[in-house]
Amino acid sequence: MLGGADAALLVHWLHTRVDVRIAMAQHVAKDTALTPIAETLAARAEQARSLEEVRKKDLHAGDRVHVTTRNSLYTIWVLDEGVYLVSGGWFDLHGISPQRIAIHGCTWGGSAIKHDILAACGLRMEFGNTVLTTRIREVRVIPAEAQTSLN
Repeated sequence: MLGGADAALLVHWLHTRVDVRIAMAQHVAKDTALTPIAETLAARAEQARSLEEVRKKDLHAGDRVHVTTRNSLYTIWVLDEGVYLVSGGWFDLHGISPQRIAIHGCTWGGSAIKHDILAACGLRMEFGNTVLTTRIREVRVIPAEAQTSLN
């Protein structure tokens, strides 16, 4: 969920652009299959309020996160604040797993990014090398203390 300042910033950003988008959308023929841009922005704002997300601040060193995207499976080990050890997906494909790397956050696929989120279903994860995953389908967090109790 968005925090107070993040939510206020997103709402302000959306409101400043909605008027322009509505004017642009009025020029779209009503008999086309195109969705007016204002409706898309409103849908994104609603989606942002109801995201099932894994926030970076809630993770600790040793935690493991399994992220399943449309095309891949990633295993992410939390090393330290902002530093992760990632294997799977793109990294396996390029023969560089595991890779010590930052994770910028999550995006809907455009240039807007939520930096406080590690992963959220429906969004795409962006790594420090600018690799962008396909849409995330499932996220599973395994806390460090749960891993030690399994051994």
